[in-house]
Amino acid sequence: MDAALLQKSPLFDGITTEEIERLLHCLGGRIKRYAKGDFIFHAGTVLRQIGLVVSGKVQVVKEDYWGNRLIFSSMEQGQLFGESYACLPREPLEVSIVSAADCEVLFLDLEHAISVCSCACGFHMRLIRNLMTILAKHNLNLTRKVQHMGQKTTREKLLAYLWSISQKEQSQEFDIPYNRQELADYLAVDRSAMSAELSRMKTEGLLEFHKNHFRLTEYSMEDF
Repeated sequence: MDAALLQKSPLFDGITTEEIERLLHCLGGRIKRYAKGDFIFHAGTVLRQIGLVVSGKVQVVKEDYWGNRLIFSSMEQGQLFGESYACLPREPLEVSIVSAADCEVLFLDLEHAISVCSCACGFHMRLIRNLMTILAKHNLNLTRKVQHMGQKTTREKLLAYLWSISQKEQSQEFDIPYNRQELADYLAVDRSAMSAELSRMKTEGLLEFHKNHFRLTEYSMEDF
């Protein structure tokens, strides 16, 4: 495993490549590959490990009895998944985790990650702090998702979501991590209705877009 690549992940922020190699041995790190559409974990699984996306893209999804899919979040290179459930060893997954593209995942033993070793290595303590920061950010993202979905209309949901990405990127022009179907699943709206609304918003001069690249105009930003 390329420690230099892992060093770019928030989980290993501030930790040297040599220290990462020692941590991987301590945490039982192992790489597994998945094809697009593979289930990494099914709902009902009890997690003992956390996953770090080495390449590709992974999504946290929930499907109902009729096959409707709701996307909770999307993780790309360097990002973690499963950490909240792995911290609760008796709590089964209420969602599924699937590969949205061919991907490689590094699995780490969470119990060893949050337990300080006998020599109390400084870099192990840094790993724990990084993990806590990641958990806090994921909780904030879930709060923002509730705010997006809490809007009454499809237009309001779209604007709330796109504005939040604009604020995060500190730019009126940005890319989103979803295609049209995935965006509809994330916002829990009908894809056709959402696409029609995006076209109307473009005609009205509220935004411009091409595939997953968007630019908010001054008109749309007046609503926030």
